[in-house]
Amino acid sequence: MLSLAWLAFGADLSHWTHLAQHVLPQAALNTAVLLAGVGVLVLLIGTGCAWLVTVCEFPGRRVLHWALLLPLAMPTYIVAFAYLDLLHPIGPVQGAIRWALGFDSPRQFRLPDLRSMPGAILVLGFVLYPYVYMTARAMFMTQPAHLMEAARTLGENAAGAFFRVALPLARPALAVGLSLALLETLNDIGASEFLGIQTLTVAVYTTWIARSDLAGAAQIACAMLVVVVALVLLERHGRRHQRFGSAQRMRAIEPRRLHGAAAWLACMAAALPVVIGFIAPALYLLWETAKRLRLGGGISDGLLASLGNTLALAAGVTVTTVAAGLVVAWAVRSQGSTINPARWQARAATLGYALPGTVLAIGLLTPALGLDALLGSLLRQEGLPLMSAGIVLVVACAIRFLAMPVGGIEAGLARIPPALEQASRLLGESAAGTLRRVHLPLLRPAIAAGALLVFVDAMKELPATLLLRPANFDTLATWLYAEAARGTYEEGAIAALAIVAAGLLPVMLLARNGLLVQAEGLPE
Repeated sequence: MLSLAWLAFGADLSHWTHLAQHVLPQAALNTAVLLAGVGVLVLLIGTGCAWLVTVCEFPGRRVLHWALLLPLAMPTYIVAFAYLDLLHPIGPVQGAIRWALGFDSPRQFRLPDLRSMPGAILVLGFVLYPYVYMTARAMFMTQPAHLMEAARTLGENAAGAFFRVALPLARPALAVGLSLALLETLNDIGASEFLGIQTLTVAVYTTWIARSDLAGAAQIACAMLVVVVALVLLERHGRRHQRFGSAQRMRAIEPRRLHGAAAWLACMAAALPVVIGFIAPALYLLWETAKRLRLGGGISDGLLASLGNTLALAAGVTVTTVAAGLVVAWAVRSQGSTINPARWQARAATLGYALPGTVLAIGLLTPALGLDALLGSLLRQEGLPLMSAGIVLVVACAIRFLAMPVGGIEAGLARIPPALEQASRLLGESAAGTLRRVHLPLLRPAIAAGALLVFVDAMKELPATLLLRPANFDTLATWLYAEAARGTYEEGAIAALAIVAAGLLPVMLLARNGLLVQAEGLPE
């Protein structure tokens, strides 16, 4: 952050004047409209689907309650990539509609262009709603049934009880899910650029890469930080007074069985986000991949090299991030006093997830180049050893994803009884030995879950990878980005399918955990 501020405020005043007149107004307006539209859409879809599968029993409910998480496996830029081809004026969807209506040419009938603000809002909203769905569903499942029953007894209808009782109680969960969805929207670069929306993130990238203006990019990044702070404050505001107490364990809400047309309408309403956000783009990617392989196109050497680079990068980021997360979580645990500086340090260390990848990349660039120059002089080596080895990119991803393992490991450590640690120390074991022989074996599930989340997110990461990757280094995400920029969809579909297949792993883990929680009757 200090590096970013130094870059931004150390530049010529003419940079600020130019940006204020020609770049920031439109980019800031587009970003604000996009965030507002996506925010409304994810709240409507996520909250509506969570309430529907919680209080209603209908055909397919048991499948849909975990299937609604599937769009999390789809990065936003992949969905945009798929729908640009699916909804092209001469693509399969519009072709089928024209055939059904008896038209022969796109001149006679065509849908509105997807490359627009409404198109971007729809694409991002149907991909990011699971953030709200997850948190709202967890809250609705643990709300006591007697509160809703009391509201109905006092004369409220079902809608009134939802808006006056269930929804206010779920406000903290909705604030968390909404802030996560909006931070992902702000971080997005691929979907926004594919769909022709000049957001602040896209402006940072084009200012740096296309115009070679690092100071201007830093100034736009500082403007993005204002948005990030606003989103974090929104989340904190929404979570205030979030603790609710109860003297006894309360009965959860029992789903009400629907019949006839109402049941099938509920099924279709809950299935629609899954179809738009996951099934349709996944089927498109499968079709394009099979078509290329059937025609003998095969997989190019460049794509195989990108796959290897992706796996190597994700493995390096995972090892670094999980090791750092273990250190942070252990530091908080080991200082168990009421005034614990390590706890505040841990909170600061995990703020990287709130930073868009483009902002993080620009902030790291100057210190990394300075360290590279120092290492080069010490080793008497020309070039940029840290940048060319991908170490700077690994560090950027580790900073961005550190919150994932820290949260899981802290939760795992909280479940380990202090008596086990005390017994180990009384038997003569050191603190490091206790960590190795007692805590680490018990933390394996938490560490494995955190490692899986980090590995998959590192595979999908696009903004930081675009800006900090070594020369001639492509991952599957950057390969897909380049293919979409060239308008070649066949081999890009193979790269996208590989990323989606990897993204399904943490979604399956989330769904499995949710099913176990529901089966055991435990609060999530």
